[in-house]
Amino acid sequence: MSDRSTAAIRGKSVISRRGLLATGAGAGGALLLAGAGRRSAAGAEATPAAGNESHAEANGGSGLFQPAKWESAELVEPEVRRSVDGELATELHVLYAYADIGGYRLSLRTYEGAIPGPTLRVQPGNLLRVRLMNDLPQNREELPLNTDLPHHFNTTNVHVHGLHVSPSGDADNVLRSMEPGQSYDVAIDIPDDHPAGTYWYHPHHHGSADVQISSGMAGALIVDGDFAGVPEIADAVERVLILNEVMFDYLGTIEVYDTLWPEAAPRFISINGQREPIIRLRPGEVQRWRIVQAAHESNLRLALDDHLLHPIAYDGIPRSRIEALESLVMAPGQRADVLVQAGAPGAYMLQAIANDQGYPSPTGILAHVVVEGEPVTMSLPTTLPESPLAAIGDDEITGTRTLTFTAIEPEVPAAATYQEFADLIDGRRFDPDRVDQTIRLGAVEEWTVVNDDTSDHVFHIHTNPFQVRAVNGEPVSETLWRDTAIVPRLGSLTFRSRFLDFTGKTVLHCHMMNHEELGMMQLIEFVE
Repeated sequence: MSDRSTAAIRGKSVISRRGLLATGAGAGGALLLAGAGRRSAAGAEATPAAGNESHAEANGGSGLFQPAKWESAELVEPEVRRSVDGELATELHVLYAYADIGGYRLSLRTYEGAIPGPTLRVQPGNLLRVRLMNDLPQNREELPLNTDLPHHFNTTNVHVHGLHVSPSGDADNVLRSMEPGQSYDVAIDIPDDHPAGTYWYHPHHHGSADVQISSGMAGALIVDGDFAGVPEIADAVERVLILNEVMFDYLGTIEVYDTLWPEAAPRFISINGQREPIIRLRPGEVQRWRIVQAAHESNLRLALDDHLLHPIAYDGIPRSRIEALESLVMAPGQRADVLVQAGAPGAYMLQAIANDQGYPSPTGILAHVVVEGEPVTMSLPTTLPESPLAAIGDDEITGTRTLTFTAIEPEVPAAATYQEFADLIDGRRFDPDRVDQTIRLGAVEEWTVVNDDTSDHVFHIHTNPFQVRAVNGEPVSETLWRDTAIVPRLGSLTFRSRFLDFTGKTVLHCHMMNHEELGMMQLIEFVE
């Protein structure tokens, strides 16, 4: 038994089974990066959001924003909205709301006043219609001359991350600007043969996406129907777990970009907007955890004390084999559907454990997993159905491409502000008026993404998933289908993709959102 779980079980005599009392200064509570990040921000004072002037009074007039004592609570899953008669028609209001997380009262941008937003559940062949109502206040500043610096934090749009749908018009169009005080219609036709699985939605307006995602604007988007013929999975209780890096300034807001910039910025990780929630299972029970990694920058290595993780799907696409992992690395933007089978009664910790992404990833407790009650007899599947996407053979390839990720940093990074950095693809920052990649509809290509930086990056492309073939030039043992993948530092990622069905303009980018905001993105166009 691990030291971590032994301590957890020993603690049952002093930690309430219902409460698991913790404080903001408690062990494992901070989830700060283990060392100073590669990048640091010069201190900049934030402009408080409306109503936050009372924080100083709430802290005894000291002016210091300090956590109150807090108590872990039962995991709360987001509201669910399901399609009916082939259509899911819903509204999403974007607005400021207060959230009490881990002893802090924060003023955050939200969907529907909640963190995360509602879970949207649809079927292949459905129509998803969303009226997005931007109820945020007007932006405080004019449009800057350099739009590759973060700006206009209250302008938004919505991206259905991972869906193979049209990127044009009023569909999954991340080039739209949805301004404060206005309403916008989004209509997305989901193909009849779309892979069922776990996807998500989030803002994607260049300049404000990082601030809004870090604020908690994200939600699960589930295409139902995967593994319906596998009883061991179909019978398992499902949980939606959305991970977010919770960051805020001394007023509990995110109103200037310096709040997010240092790589040591995260205060802690939340699950479904909760700090260290309690997840309960009965001995022997199998649960399916749909995990959405919605962090703004950090890779997370997940591990559950004395339990193995059994991933059955990555990025919404079912795997064709099952395995048992002691830990699982998830990058921002990725999803993993994981089976967990409860062991002996006791208290365990779901943790982010040590991971090196060129600098230390956050570590600490994510959730308390309590195994209790009458045992149940359940089993894990021994086999999985074939992947819904066929492997890409050598004879299909119609072309190849190479992209190179680089970064420009000042001589003394620790003393610099974010304006002094740039993240580039092929030596250039993003330009919304320049098409960087023109791709013929029906092309089947092999791409190599080279990372010349000393830290990992995270490649994501919209509209079409890809099949990972090699990492650092070495063939992978399993050619997984993904839409988001880590490109190792001073290394490379090689993948193949079929560019099918949809024309129009969209983007590829690093899904470490601060890197995207500082230019690590390209405009691509699918043409007839």
